[in-house]
Amino acid sequence: MINWFMDLSPVFQALLFTLFTWGSTALGAAVVFFTKSVNQKLFDSMLAFAGGVMIAASFWSLLSPGIEMAEEQGVPGYIPAVVGFLLGGVFLLLVDRVLPMIDENLYFKDIKDKKAKHRTAMLVFSLTLHNIPEGLAIGVAFGALAADFSTASLSGAIALAIGIGIQNIPEGTAVSLPLRRDGMSKGKSFFYGQFSGMVEPISAVIGALAVMIIHPLLPYALSFAAGAMIFVVAKEVIPGSQERGHVQLAAMSLLVGFSVMMVLDVALG
Repeated sequence: MINWFMDLSPVFQALLFTLFTWGSTALGAAVVFFTKSVNQKLFDSMLAFAGGVMIAASFWSLLSPGIEMAEEQGVPGYIPAVVGFLLGGVFLLLVDRVLPMIDENLYFKDIKDKKAKHRTAMLVFSLTLHNIPEGLAIGVAFGALAADFSTASLSGAIALAIGIGIQNIPEGTAVSLPLRRDGMSKGKSFFYGQFSGMVEPISAVIGALAVMIIHPLLPYALSFAAGAMIFVVAKEVIPGSQERGHVQLAAMSLLVGFSVMMVLDVALG
């Protein structure tokens, strides 16, 4: 089985692992079939844990390898790191400004309360869009193997995919439960919950192919994905985990999430 996987092209490796991350999102969304609500402290701690995973992945799996790869190309490592990182944040900032222009009545007409409908639309679309750079990050990590960078490793790419899969579980729950709470059926709540992870296999294939074709862009692509993920953590994940007053619990859960991802990446890498 391992030899079979090793013989696959990086594009198919990225596709398989993003099917896993999509499945993780669906697993989290499936919670809606078993409960109408979830302990709020548990939910907030899961969300903060996800933030810690994303922060650690942004550095060890994206920024640090990107800096080393740029130096291999004879470019000062901080240039693609800063440029790509800031562009990733600016991209999601622009996306965040576009979201309010989307007509949520088209998709969430089952929810009668106007404020709840808008809040849910923002949550679904923002999580779906932020999963695009996550998929790109996995695709880029596997595509780097074909690019033959010494800093790229299969174990590092797998660690990134596992970390993103872990943090996708509470994301699926974070979408499906609010939808159910606001009046949408369990089936539709699950569909929209898992939908946010559906974009990852597509963007992973695009990322892997792009890196294999355009090697010099790899450090920028890694940094771009890191900037996009940190933007989501700073704007959505951390504030969302603390808005109900569980500040200390959220802070400790974030540290645990960071530590888990750090161990996965450093030990496997």
